[in-house]
Amino acid sequence: MQYEGVLTKMQTENGSPIQYYLVFENDFLSVNQLLDKKMSISFVKYQCLNCSLDKKIYRQGYCYDCFYEVPQAADWVIKPELSTAHLDKEERDLAYEKRVQLQPHIVYLANSSNVKVGVTRKTQVPTRWIDQGAHEAIEIVEVPNRYLAGITEVALKDHVADKTNWRTMLKNEIKDENLVEWRQKLKQFIPSEALEYYIENNTETHLEFPVLHYPTKLKSLNLDKTPDYSGVLKGIKAQYLIFEDNTVFNVRGNEGYVVRLTIDQ
Repeated sequence: MQYEGVLTKMQTENGSPIQYYLVFENDFLSVNQLLDKKMSISFVKYQCLNCSLDKKIYRQGYCYDCFYEVPQAADWVIKPELSTAHLDKEERDLAYEKRVQLQPHIVYLANSSNVKVGVTRKTQVPTRWIDQGAHEAIEIVEVPNRYLAGITEVALKDHVADKTNWRTMLKNEIKDENLVEWRQKLKQFIPSEALEYYIENNTETHLEFPVLHYPTKLKSLNLDKTPDYSGVLKGIKAQYLIFEDNTVFNVRGNEGYVVRLTIDQ
C-alpha cells in the first residue's frame, strides 16, 4: 500500500492504548494498524502549511516568510505570558488572537521524562499531554484566558521543569510521581490573579501509548539528510514513530514535508 501527502501532526484519540491517525488530503491512515509492519518513508517536496508553495520549511510547518507573518506562529503561542488579546492589543491578527487567547486555559503538570508544568487550551486536554508523551498528568488551574495561564506557568517554572527530555521520554526511562502532591506543593507559588482558579479536587489522568518495544539508543530521522528510509514500526509515542532499529521520526517536527509512505503487507 502506498500513500502520499503533506505531514501534519498526527490526530489522536485517547484509549487503551491511544489511537493515532495520519491525515492526508486523500487518505486517512490508522497508524496503530501499521505496528510490526515495514514502512518506507520518502521525501517528495516541501509544502508550506500556509502558502502551500514548495519552499524549504523553516519552523512549525511554515516557510521563512510565512513563519514571520501568520498569527499561529507568533511569540505568544510559545510564551503565553506575552498574550495581549485581553487588553484588545493586536500582535499579528487580533480576531484570531481573541479567538484563541480569550477562552479557558489549563495550567497542568505532566510526567513524560520528569514532572513539568505546561499550558494548553481546555479543549486540548488530553491531546496536549498525548503529544508530549506524558504517561500521567493533572490540571492545576483553569483560567479564562491565555495570559493568566502564561503568568502562572512562569511563576511555577521557577520550582518545577517546563521542558520534556524527548530522549528520556522515548526510551521510557520514567518513574511514577504523585502529581496531586506536586500540585498541592506548588499552590503557594500561583500568582494572586490566578489563585481563585486553583482546582482543589481532581485526580491524575493516566495515558497508555501503543509501543511494542522501546528503543535503547536513539537515531533521529532527518528527511533533509536521509530522504529515503525503511524500517519496521514498533511504537508510537507523543508525535514520534519508533522503529525496530532505534530510529525515531518526529512527525510534528516534519510538518510541511510531503512524503510518500509505502507499507509492506
